[in-house]
Amino acid sequence: MIEKIEAIKAEALEKLGSIGDVKELEAWRVRYLGKKSPLTGILRGLAALSLEERKAAGAAANRLKNLLETSAEQKSQQLRDARLTSAAQEEAIDISLPGRPYPVGRRHPITQTINEICGIFVSMGFQVLEGPDVELDYYNFEALNIPAEHPSRDSMSTFWVDTKKDGKRPLLRTHTTAVTARTLERLEPPIRAVEVGKVYRYEATDATHLSIYYNIDGIAVDKGITMADLKGTLYEFARRFFGEDRKVRFRADYFPFVEPGVEMAIECLACRGAGCRLCGSSGWLEILGAGMTHPDVLRRGGIDPKVYSSYAFGIGIDRLPMLRYGIDDIRHFYNNDLRFLRQF
Repeated sequence: MIEKIEAIKAEALEKLGSIGDVKELEAWRVRYLGKKSPLTGILRGLAALSLEERKAAGAAANRLKNLLETSAEQKSQQLRDARLTSAAQEEAIDISLPGRPYPVGRRHPITQTINEICGIFVSMGFQVLEGPDVELDYYNFEALNIPAEHPSRDSMSTFWVDTKKDGKRPLLRTHTTAVTARTLERLEPPIRAVEVGKVYRYEATDATHLSIYYNIDGIAVDKGITMADLKGTLYEFARRFFGEDRKVRFRADYFPFVEPGVEMAIECLACRGAGCRLCGSSGWLEILGAGMTHPDVLRRGGIDPKVYSSYAFGIGIDRLPMLRYGIDDIRHFYNNDLRFLRQF
């Protein structure tokens, strides 16, 4: 019996030395310390031995059991240490390697466009102003010569707010010209200001229209201002934004808050005036509306139109980078596609 115990000891320790992972160790434990192991069989058969043999075999079997359990625990610790060391080596930093690059954020193309436009007008003596997005009907419509029955309100489908302020129902402004109305009330002539911000129109979204987009309006009030000043200012803006050689066209148009009114177009960037699908074969792309500020608008702002004259203009900002870069769908700016945004 003693020889049999020694044989089990030699075999078990030899197998234990070659174990390389936790699964093999667990299989070893079942084989040599489990309920059906040879050592357990010896311990259960001690009752059949004589007293002297039982004492000697029992003591040897228990010593072997303790030895195997201790050896198995030591082996388990060795495997855990080896695994931790391997993981640490995999995560170790090689200081000879270059650092990992991290993506750097950048300004949205619409923000870049706003900053550039504001910079152009600031260099021409304008200040940049802002106003509330939630506006009163008076500043959005009435102060701008658009009374309740005016037909132009039909083209400005409006988001109305379900609360009332001073008994009046506010709205989300349909144009930043509403800030112009506040500017005329608040500032004393001479005034040169551009007002920039989001505007809201209740209309269908397509490749050239959004229900929320950015607008910039401008106003200049002083003695002796003429249409020539307006044309010179807008021509200089187009030259700086679209390029020195860009041709500009002014045509008469109607806007309630100016008289006379004009629309300004630039030569098509795609066909250079020859006519294409982008410009509807006209060779021109409209970029803004403008005109001499209506005397009633000045009067409502507390400015005497007999003393001061004024011009005003309004530009849809989102369409300008479309025209500059040949982008065919305005929705690309707001889809958060980094492949698109990283190009600017």
